[in-house]
Amino acid sequence: MVRKATTASNGRTRGRANEEQPSHITVPVIGTLTVPPPDRLVFYGVLGVLGALGVIEWPVAFVVGLGHYLSEQRRSPALRQAGQAAEAA
Repeated sequence: MVRKATTASNGRTRGRANEEQPSHITVPVIGTLTVPPPDRLVFYGVLGVLGALGVIEWPVAFVVGLGHYLSEQRRSPALRQAGQAAEAA
């Protein structure tokens, strides 16, 4: 997460999360995709390399990556509605 340093009234420096707009790319056949921030891209890249090299099994890398992605989407309205539907069932 990118942090900005701000100075409080007492002169101390504190961190504040930077609210950046997500980047989007357009792929001809697939459509518009949201690009994660660089720190998350590195995480997914390392998982992919570890899975490809056999350091961890590829299904484990996939599940860890998917779980990480879903945990980041906790504020997503569609995900919230799916959770509420699952609770009601």
